[in-house]
Amino acid sequence: MTADTGSPALQPSHDGAITARSVTATIESSVGSAVEIAAAGLVIAEIAILFGGVISRYVFDRPLVWSDELASTLFLWLAMLGAVIAFHRDEHMRMTACVGMLPGPARALLDSLATGASLAFLLLIAWPAFQYASDELPITTSALQITDAWRAAALPAGIGLMIVFALSRLTRAASAKAIILSRGLIALVVALFWLGAPLFHRLGNLNLLIFFVGVVAAAVFAGVPIASLSAWRYSVTLPWRPTPR
Repeated sequence: MTADTGSPALQPSHDGAITARSVTATIESSVGSAVEIAAAGLVIAEIAILFGGVISRYVFDRPLVWSDELASTLFLWLAMLGAVIAFHRDEHMRMTACVGMLPGPARALLDSLATGASLAFLLLIAWPAFQYASDELPITTSALQITDAWRAAALPAGIGLMIVFALSRLTRAASAKAIILSRGLIALVVALFWLGAPLFHRLGNLNLLIFFVGVVAAAVFAGVPIASLSAWRYSVTLPWRPTPR
């Protein structure tokens, strides 16, 4: 005789969850590889453009007037794609010494919290980045005579890719409970700081002490990427408002 080790009713949903995670991981890996190839191509292009600019200026005394402008545009794209690659590889600077000493469930919760905090930061700056790129559409570059939106589009493109990777990572988290708790905690903290922004403004420079000593210290020890801590800075004292050009 053999013992029944699982409920047949639950088996299809379990298999479906595994399949969904596998598909998500495959898509994430493919997009990550494409971003890495694009970044490598930009590095080669940057080297060629800058080297050609130097040679034309100092050897042939016929400078390429468009080389610096094109190089600066490609460099912004390279910086954003580099941030995307670091996010995909989970290589953004963070302190994991304390997290590594915790038991499995607590570590899973803090890992989910770190990803959720990064996602909150990205969502906070996504719309302003898109508006900035849109505002650059009527502006024409002096040398290349193209819209400056080609340069500014690197910001929303990079942010969008990191949002995709953050969502993908959360769907592959080991514990649904960790995802729910971390999202709830992040939403609560951001909402409290956002609603309390007038109070923090009245506190003046004291809110810097609250942010750097309280929020930053707790987040760093929890393993949140240091770059993501800007999210709390936005929500505490600098809630974004559209600025007329």
